[in-house]
Amino acid sequence: MIDPAAVVITLAAFLLAVVVLTMLSAMYSRRLKFKERQLELAAAQATPATGPDAARIEQMEARLRVLERIATDRGADLAREIEDLREAAPRHLALEGELN
Repeated sequence: MIDPAAVVITLAAFLLAVVVLTMLSAMYSRRLKFKERQLELAAAQATPATGPDAARIEQMEARLRVLERIATDRGADLAREIEDLREAAPRHLALEGELN
């Protein structure tokens, strides 16, 4: 005949195994959700700017290119270039007002 204590021990071990596997499954599921969220955030950061932000970034990059060209161009008359930029600044500000 089967010992009742052995049956209880076997059932308890089986129940414990089920509980442990359920906990491990839940932990793994949470880890996958965490990794998925990390990837979503990384993808969102890698997405280039659109709309008004993209226009503003493009404008700033254009200005930076002009300044780099002025700083590296040895033959240009620096004062004339700066004055040209000062005269062009009101036009840029007017364009920014239209974008906003």
